[in-house]
Amino acid sequence: MILHELIDIEILRVIWWALLGVLLIGFALTDGFDMGVGVLIPFVGKTDVERRIAINTIGPVWEGNQVWFILGGGAIFAAWPPLYAVSFSGFYLAMFVVLAALIVRPVAFKYRSKREDPVWRNTWDWALFVGGAVPALIFGVAVGNVLQGVPFHLTDSLMPMYDGTFYGKFLGLLNPFALLAGVVSLSMLIMHGAAWLSLKAEDPIKARARSIGTVSGIVAFAAYALAGLWLAFGIDGYAFAGNVITDGPSNPLFSDVIKGDSWLAAYATRPWIVVAPIMGFVGIGLAVLGLRAGREVSTLLFSKMGITGIISSVGLTMFPFILPSSKDPYSSLTVWDSSSSQQTLFVMLICALIFMPLILAYTAWVYKVLWGKVTEADVTENSHSVY
Repeated sequence: MILHELIDIEILRVIWWALLGVLLIGFALTDGFDMGVGVLIPFVGKTDVERRIAINTIGPVWEGNQVWFILGGGAIFAAWPPLYAVSFSGFYLAMFVVLAALIVRPVAFKYRSKREDPVWRNTWDWALFVGGAVPALIFGVAVGNVLQGVPFHLTDSLMPMYDGTFYGKFLGLLNPFALLAGVVSLSMLIMHGAAWLSLKAEDPIKARARSIGTVSGIVAFAAYALAGLWLAFGIDGYAFAGNVITDGPSNPLFSDVIKGDSWLAAYATRPWIVVAPIMGFVGIGLAVLGLRAGREVSTLLFSKMGITGIISSVGLTMFPFILPSSKDPYSSLTVWDSSSSQQTLFVMLICALIFMPLILAYTAWVYKVLWGKVTEADVTENSHSVY
């Protein structure tokens, strides 16, 4: 037996679907609070020193946290090539906007405190705001569009085709449900950033963050509930019309997919997945209560729990669909027909089993070393060596 045949391809496909979810959740849990703090900086810091304190709570970790985003993109490229091709073709301008925002953010970190000019520093503070708010919003908008189905079709040669102009495709993404999903994403990451500042900063930054985070958490809770109701009663889901071949070739056109069933039908066939939205609601609710009560470590953990539940609920509800097509359901991408070869998935799995524990161990060590609050003295006494 060839080594890569030790694990059946359908099992490898499910493993890599789960690993992709883990990477996206890891990005939201780590770089998510970086983006949330970036959004909060102009509002929690009334003086230059206060803003520098907020920035330096994430200063030592934001670069490392972006590793999860790079890993997620790499996993999509290597494990799910059709998903990479179709999504980047349709979301090209949106991806460019996200990339531009993510480029602005490191520049703002590096240049913000190089000059003492208040206008200069205030400009870069708002650049950090944009670098946090724009990706958080657009990631949510993308998820909202995926749940509705993306208007593409595949040619006989599996080339993805979209109708409309370059700008029209981007504007088409900004529909009401997708914007609601963007509100969920943005508000929950602002709450996550507030929970981080509550842990890492002192008053008055902590008090302001708690106040804003409480409101953001309530908005996230309400918007998530509204999105669930909208998904249940206002948006058609996708399903297979017949038997499903789980170990067949990676050709979406071989699948018989129909549109019209509710996404929430998944909860009837797999009732255990209800744990994901429960985690989302309970985590967000307890994080809001923790912010109001002034608790620190538990609030951040509950915030992470809520984000994990919300993101997981999307993946588990859609399974096995990854990117459904609203124009031609037969072109929809699923776990069973959009992966790389069995050998590629196996080799990647071995690499993941070796390197992911190293990344987790290093990340845990960094957070342990950097544990503790950032104080005014840390900034004023090291003015030329911190952000």
